[in-house]
Amino acid sequence: MPVTVTQPETRLSTRTRPYVWMALAALVVRLAVVPFVYRDWMDPFVLEHWAFGLIARSIASGHGFGSPFADTGASALLPPVYSYVLAGIFKVFGIETKSSVLAALSLNSLFSALTCIPVYLLAKPALGERVAKWAGWGWAFSPYGIYYGADWAWSTCLVTLELASLFFFAWKLENSSRTRDWFWFGLLGGFAALTEPVTLSVVPLLGLWTLYRRYHLKLSWKMPMFAAAVAALAVMSPWLIRNYELFHRFIPVRSGFGLELYIGNNGYSERWVNSSLHPNHSEAELSEYERVGEMAYMDHKLRQAKAYIRSHPAWFAWMTLRRMVYMWTGYWSLDRNYLRDEPLDPPNILVNTTLTVLGFIGLGRLYKRDSSLATRFAIVLLFFPLTYYITHPETYYLRPVDPLIVVLAALVIAGFEPAQQKSIAASPRAI
Repeated sequence: MPVTVTQPETRLSTRTRPYVWMALAALVVRLAVVPFVYRDWMDPFVLEHWAFGLIARSIASGHGFGSPFADTGASALLPPVYSYVLAGIFKVFGIETKSSVLAALSLNSLFSALTCIPVYLLAKPALGERVAKWAGWGWAFSPYGIYYGADWAWSTCLVTLELASLFFFAWKLENSSRTRDWFWFGLLGGFAALTEPVTLSVVPLLGLWTLYRRYHLKLSWKMPMFAAAVAALAVMSPWLIRNYELFHRFIPVRSGFGLELYIGNNGYSERWVNSSLHPNHSEAELSEYERVGEMAYMDHKLRQAKAYIRSHPAWFAWMTLRRMVYMWTGYWSLDRNYLRDEPLDPPNILVNTTLTVLGFIGLGRLYKRDSSLATRFAIVLLFFPLTYYITHPETYYLRPVDPLIVVLAALVIAGFEPAQQKSIAASPRAI
Protein backbone atom coordinates (compact mmCIF):
# COMPACT_ATOMS: atom_id res chain seq x y z
CA MET A 1 0.00 0.00 0.00
CA PRO A 2 1.57 3.30 -1.04
CA VAL A 3 2.36 5.82 1.64
CA THR A 4 1.35 9.44 1.04
CA VAL A 5 4.04 11.85 2.12
CA THR A 6 2.96 15.36 3.05
CA GLN A 7 5.22 17.87 1.38
CA PRO A 8 6.46 20.91 3.28
CA GLU A 9 4.71 23.19 0.78
CA THR A 10 1.37 21.63 1.68
CA ARG A 11 1.88 22.27 5.37
CA LEU A 12 2.95 25.83 4.68
CA SER A 13 -0.11 26.43 2.54
CA THR A 14 -2.38 25.74 5.51
CA ARG A 15 -0.91 28.56 7.55
CA THR A 16 -2.92 31.71 7.98
CA ARG A 17 -1.94 34.22 5.36
CA PRO A 18 0.01 37.21 6.75
CA TYR A 19 -2.52 39.68 5.39
CA VAL A 20 -5.22 38.12 7.57
CA TRP A 21 -3.33 39.11 10.72
CA MET A 22 -2.64 42.54 9.25
CA ALA A 23 -6.30 43.13 8.51
CA LEU A 24 -7.39 41.86 11.93
CA ALA A 25 -4.88 44.06 13.73
CA ALA A 26 -5.93 47.04 11.61
CA LEU A 27 -9.59 46.42 12.41
CA VAL A 28 -8.96 46.08 16.15
CA VAL A 29 -7.01 49.36 16.25
CA ARG A 30 -9.67 51.25 14.32
CA LEU A 31 -12.56 49.85 16.34
CA ALA A 32 -10.70 50.74 19.53
CA VAL A 33 -10.62 54.37 18.41
CA VAL A 34 -14.29 54.60 17.40
CA PRO A 35 -15.73 54.96 20.95
CA PHE A 36 -13.54 58.02 21.53
CA VAL A 37 -14.56 59.90 18.39
CA TYR A 38 -18.09 58.92 17.38
CA ARG A 39 -19.71 61.68 19.48
CA ASP A 40 -18.48 64.26 16.95
CA TRP A 41 -21.01 62.80 14.51
CA MET A 42 -23.83 63.14 17.03
CA ASP A 43 -23.48 66.93 17.10
CA PRO A 44 -26.74 68.42 15.70
CA PHE A 45 -24.75 70.89 13.55
CA VAL A 46 -22.71 68.08 12.03
CA LEU A 47 -25.78 65.96 11.38
CA GLU A 48 -27.50 68.84 9.59
CA HIS A 49 -24.51 69.28 7.26
CA TRP A 50 -23.63 65.62 6.77
CA ALA A 51 -24.42 65.43 3.06
CA PHE A 52 -24.28 61.64 2.69
CA GLY A 53 -26.28 61.30 5.90
CA LEU A 54 -28.97 63.70 4.73
CA ILE A 55 -29.42 61.84 1.45
CA ALA A 56 -29.43 58.53 3.34
CA ARG A 57 -32.06 59.96 5.66
CA SER A 58 -34.22 60.83 2.66
CA ILE A 59 -33.82 57.32 1.20
CA ALA A 60 -34.48 55.56 4.51
CA SER A 61 -37.56 57.74 5.08
CA GLY A 62 -39.03 56.67 1.76
CA HIS A 63 -38.51 59.99 -0.06
CA GLY A 64 -35.89 58.76 -2.52
CA PHE A 65 -32.51 60.21 -3.43
CA GLY A 66 -33.20 63.79 -2.32
CA SER A 67 -31.07 66.91 -2.05
CA PRO A 68 -28.82 67.29 1.01
CA PHE A 69 -29.26 71.08 0.96
CA ALA A 70 -33.01 71.57 0.99
CA ASP A 71 -36.27 69.72 0.41
CA THR A 72 -36.28 70.38 -3.32
CA GLY A 73 -36.83 66.87 -4.61
CA ALA A 74 -34.54 64.55 -6.52
CA SER A 75 -30.81 65.20 -6.61
CA ALA A 76 -27.64 64.02 -8.33
CA LEU A 77 -25.34 66.01 -6.10
CA LEU A 78 -23.55 62.96 -4.67
CA PRO A 79 -22.85 59.50 -6.11
CA PRO A 80 -25.27 56.75 -5.06
CA VAL A 81 -23.27 53.86 -3.58
CA TYR A 82 -22.30 55.20 -0.17
CA SER A 83 -25.61 57.03 0.20
CA TYR A 84 -27.43 53.72 -0.13
CA VAL A 85 -24.96 51.99 2.19
CA LEU A 86 -25.78 54.57 4.86
CA ALA A 87 -29.48 54.30 4.11
CA GLY A 88 -29.26 50.56 4.75
CA ILE A 89 -27.55 51.26 8.09
CA PHE A 90 -30.28 53.77 8.97
CA LYS A 91 -32.95 51.22 8.13
CA VAL A 92 -31.43 48.71 10.53
CA PHE A 93 -30.13 50.93 13.34
CA GLY A 94 -32.33 54.00 13.08
CA ILE A 95 -31.84 57.33 11.31
CA GLU A 96 -28.84 59.23 12.68
CA THR A 97 -28.95 57.40 15.99
CA LYS A 98 -25.97 56.56 18.15
CA SER A 99 -26.19 52.96 16.96
CA SER A 100 -26.26 53.95 13.29
CA VAL A 101 -23.27 56.28 13.65
CA LEU A 102 -21.31 53.55 15.44
CA ALA A 103 -22.28 51.07 12.72
CA ALA A 104 -21.21 53.47 9.96
CA LEU A 105 -17.83 54.15 11.56
CA SER A 106 -17.32 50.45 12.26
CA LEU A 107 -18.10 49.59 8.64
CA ASN A 108 -15.63 52.21 7.44
CA SER A 109 -13.07 50.74 9.84
CA LEU A 110 -13.65 47.37 8.19
CA PHE A 111 -13.19 48.86 4.70
CA SER A 112 -9.95 50.48 5.83
CA ALA A 113 -8.68 47.28 7.48
CA LEU A 114 -9.48 45.14 4.43
CA THR A 115 -7.28 47.41 2.34
CA CYS A 116 -4.33 45.56 3.89
CA ILE A 117 -5.20 42.62 1.62
CA PRO A 118 -4.69 44.20 -1.84
CA VAL A 119 -1.69 46.09 -0.45
CA TYR A 120 0.01 42.85 0.59
CA LEU A 121 -1.10 40.87 -2.46
CA LEU A 122 0.33 43.53 -4.76
CA ALA A 123 3.58 44.09 -2.91
CA LYS A 124 4.58 40.48 -2.36
CA PRO A 125 4.85 39.25 -5.98
CA ALA A 126 5.90 42.65 -7.30
CA LEU A 127 8.42 43.76 -4.68
CA GLY A 128 9.08 40.81 -2.40
CA GLU A 129 8.00 39.42 0.96
CA ARG A 130 9.92 41.96 3.01
CA VAL A 131 8.38 44.97 1.28
CA ALA A 132 4.95 43.31 1.45
CA LYS A 133 5.20 42.94 5.23
CA TRP A 134 6.32 46.53 5.67
CA ALA A 135 3.53 47.74 3.39
CA GLY A 136 0.79 45.61 4.95
CA TRP A 137 1.68 46.44 8.52
CA GLY A 138 2.41 50.01 7.52
CA TRP A 139 -1.14 50.41 6.28
CA ALA A 140 -2.55 48.60 9.32
CA PHE A 141 -1.04 51.25 11.59
CA SER A 142 -1.11 54.19 9.18
CA PRO A 143 -2.23 57.36 11.02
CA TYR A 144 -4.44 58.33 8.09
CA GLY A 145 -5.81 54.82 7.74
CA ILE A 146 -6.74 54.74 11.42
CA TYR A 147 -8.17 58.25 11.59
CA TYR A 148 -10.31 58.11 8.46
CA GLY A 149 -11.37 54.57 9.22
CA ALA A 150 -12.52 55.30 12.77
CA ASP A 151 -13.67 58.92 12.53
CA TRP A 152 -14.90 59.66 9.03
CA ALA A 153 -18.44 58.69 8.07
CA TRP A 154 -17.86 59.36 4.39
CA SER A 155 -17.12 57.27 1.31
CA THR A 156 -13.33 57.71 1.66
CA CYS A 157 -12.50 54.29 3.12
CA LEU A 158 -14.65 52.40 0.62
CA VAL A 159 -13.04 54.28 -2.28
CA THR A 160 -9.60 53.53 -0.82
CA LEU A 161 -10.34 49.80 -0.74
CA GLU A 162 -11.79 49.89 -4.25
CA LEU A 163 -8.86 51.80 -5.76
CA ALA A 164 -6.23 49.55 -4.15
CA SER A 165 -8.12 46.47 -5.37
CA LEU A 166 -8.52 47.83 -8.89
CA PHE A 167 -4.84 48.74 -9.06
CA PHE A 168 -3.90 45.19 -8.09
CA PHE A 169 -6.55 43.74 -10.43
CA ALA A 170 -5.35 45.77 -13.44
CA TRP A 171 -1.75 44.67 -12.85
CA LYS A 172 -2.71 40.99 -12.60
CA LEU A 173 -4.80 41.21 -15.78
CA GLU A 174 -1.68 41.74 -17.83
CA ASN A 175 -1.28 38.00 -18.33
CA SER A 176 -4.80 36.79 -17.65
CA SER A 177 -6.15 34.46 -20.34
CA ARG A 178 -9.77 34.71 -19.19
CA THR A 179 -12.05 37.36 -20.65
CA ARG A 180 -14.33 37.03 -17.65
CA ASP A 181 -11.57 38.50 -15.47
CA TRP A 182 -11.84 41.70 -17.51
CA PHE A 183 -15.60 41.61 -17.08
CA TRP A 184 -15.17 41.53 -13.31
CA PHE A 185 -12.65 44.36 -13.53
CA GLY A 186 -15.21 46.44 -15.42
CA LEU A 187 -17.91 45.65 -12.86
CA LEU A 188 -15.71 46.74 -9.97
CA GLY A 189 -14.57 49.81 -11.88
CA GLY A 190 -18.14 50.87 -12.55
CA PHE A 191 -19.07 50.30 -8.92
CA ALA A 192 -16.09 52.42 -7.83
CA ALA A 193 -17.17 55.20 -10.19
CA LEU A 194 -20.61 55.22 -8.57
CA THR A 195 -18.89 55.39 -5.19
CA GLU A 196 -16.67 58.32 -6.15
CA PRO A 197 -16.40 59.49 -9.79
CA VAL A 198 -12.82 60.72 -9.35
CA THR A 199 -11.80 57.07 -9.81
CA LEU A 200 -12.69 57.56 -13.49
CA SER A 201 -9.57 59.71 -13.77
CA VAL A 202 -7.31 56.69 -13.18
CA VAL A 203 -9.08 53.32 -13.49
CA PRO A 204 -9.64 53.51 -17.27
CA LEU A 205 -6.00 54.58 -17.69
CA LEU A 206 -4.81 51.63 -15.63
CA GLY A 207 -6.91 49.34 -17.82
CA LEU A 208 -5.58 50.95 -21.02
CA TRP A 209 -2.00 50.58 -19.82
CA THR A 210 -2.64 46.88 -19.23
CA LEU A 211 -4.16 46.57 -22.71
CA TYR A 212 -1.11 48.29 -24.19
CA ARG A 213 1.15 45.86 -22.35
CA ARG A 214 -0.89 42.94 -23.68
CA TYR A 215 -0.61 44.34 -27.21
CA HIS A 216 3.15 44.70 -26.72
CA LEU A 217 3.32 41.08 -25.53
CA LYS A 218 1.21 39.95 -28.50
CA LEU A 219 -1.69 38.86 -26.29
CA SER A 220 -5.37 39.43 -27.03
CA TRP A 221 -6.60 42.89 -26.07
CA LYS A 222 -9.71 43.79 -28.08
CA MET A 223 -12.11 41.36 -26.42
CA PRO A 224 -10.79 42.13 -22.91
CA MET A 225 -11.30 45.85 -23.57
CA PHE A 226 -14.83 45.22 -24.83
CA ALA A 227 -15.72 43.02 -21.85
CA ALA A 228 -14.47 45.60 -19.31
CA ALA A 229 -16.26 48.47 -21.04
CA VAL A 230 -19.56 46.59 -21.30
CA ALA A 231 -19.40 45.56 -17.64
CA ALA A 232 -18.64 49.10 -16.45
CA LEU A 233 -21.47 50.55 -18.52
CA ALA A 234 -23.86 47.85 -17.27
CA VAL A 235 -23.19 48.93 -13.69
CA MET A 236 -23.29 52.67 -14.32
CA SER A 237 -26.15 52.86 -16.83
CA PRO A 238 -29.09 52.70 -14.38
CA TRP A 239 -27.78 55.74 -12.51
CA LEU A 240 -26.91 57.65 -15.68
CA ILE A 241 -30.31 56.88 -17.21
CA ARG A 242 -32.07 57.89 -14.00
CA ASN A 243 -30.30 61.25 -14.02
CA TYR A 244 -31.04 61.86 -17.70
CA GLU A 245 -34.73 61.10 -17.23
CA LEU A 246 -34.99 63.37 -14.19
CA PHE A 247 -32.80 66.27 -15.28
CA HIS A 248 -32.87 65.92 -19.10
CA ARG A 249 -29.11 66.02 -19.50
CA PHE A 250 -26.13 63.73 -19.27
CA ILE A 251 -24.62 63.92 -15.79
CA PRO A 252 -21.28 62.11 -15.29
CA VAL A 253 -22.32 60.49 -11.98
CA ARG A 254 -22.73 63.68 -9.91
CA SER A 255 -23.88 67.22 -10.62
CA GLY A 256 -21.86 69.33 -8.18
CA PHE A 257 -18.77 70.29 -10.20
CA GLY A 258 -19.93 73.88 -10.73
CA LEU A 259 -20.26 74.47 -6.99
CA GLU A 260 -16.93 72.82 -6.20
CA LEU A 261 -15.17 74.99 -8.80
CA TYR A 262 -16.89 78.13 -7.54
CA ILE A 263 -16.15 77.79 -3.83
CA GLY A 264 -12.48 77.23 -4.67
CA ASN A 265 -12.10 80.04 -7.23
CA ASN A 266 -13.61 83.33 -6.10
CA GLY A 267 -10.71 85.44 -4.85
CA TYR A 268 -10.60 83.98 -1.35
CA SER A 269 -7.22 82.57 -0.34
CA GLU A 270 -6.99 82.55 3.45
CA ARG A 271 -7.91 78.87 3.31
CA TRP A 272 -8.14 76.41 0.43
CA VAL A 273 -11.91 76.82 0.09
CA ASN A 274 -14.42 79.56 0.79
CA SER A 275 -16.98 77.63 2.81
CA SER A 276 -19.08 80.76 3.34
CA LEU A 277 -20.23 80.49 -0.29
CA HIS A 278 -21.57 76.96 0.18
CA PRO A 279 -25.35 76.51 0.55
CA ASN A 280 -24.71 74.74 3.85
CA HIS A 281 -23.23 77.97 5.25
CA SER A 282 -24.87 80.75 3.24
CA GLU A 283 -28.51 81.75 3.39
CA ALA A 284 -28.17 83.61 0.09
CA GLU A 285 -26.71 80.59 -1.70
CA LEU A 286 -29.29 78.25 -0.20
CA SER A 287 -32.07 80.62 -1.22
CA GLU A 288 -30.81 80.66 -4.81
CA TYR A 289 -30.55 76.86 -4.82
CA GLU A 290 -34.12 76.50 -3.60
CA ARG A 291 -35.42 79.13 -6.02
CA VAL A 292 -33.86 77.92 -9.28
CA GLY A 293 -33.28 74.22 -8.59
CA GLU A 294 -30.16 72.08 -8.55
CA MET A 295 -29.24 72.06 -12.24
CA ALA A 296 -29.73 75.78 -12.83
CA TYR A 297 -27.88 76.57 -9.62
CA MET A 298 -24.89 74.43 -10.58
CA ASP A 299 -24.84 75.96 -14.06
CA HIS A 300 -24.75 79.44 -12.51
CA LYS A 301 -21.92 78.53 -10.13
CA LEU A 302 -19.95 77.07 -13.04
CA ARG A 303 -20.36 80.31 -15.02
CA GLN A 304 -19.31 82.40 -12.03
CA ALA A 305 -16.22 80.28 -11.43
CA LYS A 306 -15.17 80.32 -15.07
CA ALA A 307 -15.68 84.07 -15.27
CA TYR A 308 -13.48 84.64 -12.25
CA ILE A 309 -10.76 82.33 -13.55
CA ARG A 310 -10.75 84.04 -16.97
CA SER A 311 -10.47 87.49 -15.40
CA HIS A 312 -7.83 86.46 -12.82
CA PRO A 313 -5.51 83.97 -14.58
CA ALA A 314 -2.48 84.80 -12.41
CA TRP A 315 -4.48 84.30 -9.22
CA PHE A 316 -5.79 80.98 -10.53
CA ALA A 317 -2.29 79.78 -11.46
CA TRP A 318 -0.93 80.73 -8.03
CA MET A 319 -3.84 79.11 -6.19
CA THR A 320 -3.50 75.97 -8.30
CA LEU A 321 0.14 75.73 -7.25
CA ARG A 322 -0.81 76.27 -3.60
CA ARG A 323 -3.46 73.58 -3.85
CA MET A 324 -0.93 71.16 -5.31
CA VAL A 325 1.47 71.84 -2.43
CA TYR A 326 -1.35 71.44 0.08
CA MET A 327 -2.45 68.10 -1.35
CA TRP A 328 1.01 66.58 -1.08
CA THR A 329 2.35 68.26 2.08
CA GLY A 330 -0.64 69.44 4.10
CA TYR A 331 0.85 72.95 4.17
CA TRP A 332 -1.33 75.97 3.51
CA SER A 333 -0.24 78.62 5.96
CA LEU A 334 1.52 79.04 9.28
CA ASP A 335 -0.31 82.26 10.06
CA ARG A 336 -1.38 82.39 13.69
CA ASN A 337 -5.03 83.08 12.86
CA TYR A 338 -5.09 80.22 10.37
CA LEU A 339 -3.54 77.77 12.83
CA ARG A 340 -6.12 78.76 15.41
CA ASP A 341 -8.73 77.19 13.12
CA GLU A 342 -6.46 74.35 11.95
CA PRO A 343 -4.42 73.36 15.06
CA LEU A 344 -3.58 69.89 13.69
CA ASP A 345 -1.88 71.22 10.58
CA PRO A 346 1.73 71.12 11.92
CA PRO A 347 1.71 67.35 12.74
CA ASN A 348 -0.27 66.70 9.58
CA ILE A 349 2.38 68.51 7.53
CA LEU A 350 5.06 66.27 9.06
CA VAL A 351 3.19 63.02 8.33
CA ASN A 352 1.93 64.03 4.90
CA THR A 353 5.26 65.38 3.67
CA THR A 354 7.17 62.37 4.98
CA LEU A 355 4.87 59.95 3.14
CA THR A 356 5.09 62.02 -0.03
CA VAL A 357 8.89 62.16 0.01
CA LEU A 358 9.22 58.44 0.71
CA GLY A 359 6.59 57.64 -1.91
CA PHE A 360 8.29 59.55 -4.71
CA ILE A 361 11.71 58.21 -3.78
CA GLY A 362 10.21 54.71 -3.95
CA LEU A 363 8.66 55.52 -7.32
CA GLY A 364 12.04 56.58 -8.66
CA ARG A 365 13.69 53.38 -7.45
CA LEU A 366 10.90 51.26 -8.89
CA TYR A 367 11.28 52.89 -12.31
CA LYS A 368 14.87 51.66 -12.44
CA ARG A 369 13.73 48.05 -11.79
CA ASP A 370 10.29 47.73 -13.36
CA SER A 371 9.22 50.71 -15.45
CA SER A 372 5.89 49.10 -16.37
CA LEU A 373 4.76 48.72 -12.78
CA ALA A 374 6.16 52.14 -11.90
CA THR A 375 4.08 53.64 -14.71
CA ARG A 376 0.97 52.27 -13.03
CA PHE A 377 1.86 54.04 -9.79
CA ALA A 378 2.66 57.21 -11.72
CA ILE A 379 -0.74 57.15 -13.44
CA VAL A 380 -2.51 57.21 -10.09
CA LEU A 381 -0.25 59.78 -8.46
CA LEU A 382 -0.43 62.08 -11.48
CA PHE A 383 -4.08 61.91 -12.49
CA PHE A 384 -6.03 61.19 -9.31
CA PRO A 385 -5.59 64.67 -7.75
CA LEU A 386 -5.90 66.74 -10.97
CA THR A 387 -9.52 67.76 -10.39
CA TYR A 388 -8.72 68.95 -6.89
CA TYR A 389 -5.88 71.15 -8.12
CA ILE A 390 -8.30 73.30 -10.09
CA THR A 391 -11.32 73.16 -7.77
CA HIS A 392 -10.32 72.88 -4.12
CA PRO A 393 -8.66 70.29 -1.90
CA GLU A 394 -9.68 68.85 1.43
CA THR A 395 -7.42 66.84 3.71
CA TYR A 396 -9.25 63.61 2.93
CA TYR A 397 -9.34 63.96 -0.87
CA LEU A 398 -5.94 62.33 -1.50
CA ARG A 399 -6.38 59.58 1.08
CA PRO A 400 -7.55 56.88 -1.38
CA VAL A 401 -4.05 57.02 -2.86
CA ASP A 402 -2.37 56.44 0.52
CA PRO A 403 -2.10 52.61 0.32
CA LEU A 404 -0.10 52.89 -2.91
CA ILE A 405 2.12 55.54 -1.35
CA VAL A 406 2.64 53.22 1.63
CA VAL A 407 3.76 50.46 -0.77
CA LEU A 408 6.32 52.80 -2.36
CA ALA A 409 7.46 54.03 1.06
CA ALA A 410 7.88 50.41 2.21
CA LEU A 411 10.12 49.84 -0.79
CA VAL A 412 12.38 52.67 0.38
CA ILE A 413 12.49 51.35 3.95
CA ALA A 414 12.82 47.62 3.22
CA GLY A 415 14.66 47.75 -0.09
CA PHE A 416 14.75 45.13 -2.81
CA GLU A 417 15.46 41.57 -1.77
CA PRO A 418 18.66 39.96 -3.12
CA ALA A 419 16.76 37.76 -5.58
CA GLN A 420 15.21 40.89 -7.06
CA GLN A 421 18.33 42.89 -7.71
CA LYS A 422 18.41 42.03 -11.41
CA SER A 423 14.72 41.96 -12.16
CA ILE A 424 11.57 42.23 -10.12
CA ALA A 425 8.18 40.96 -11.15
CA ALA A 426 9.02 40.60 -14.82
CA SER A 427 5.38 39.77 -15.42
CA PRO A 428 2.48 39.23 -13.02
CA ARG A 429 1.11 35.74 -12.90
CA ALA A 430 -2.28 35.26 -14.43
CA ILE A 431 -5.25 35.44 -12.14
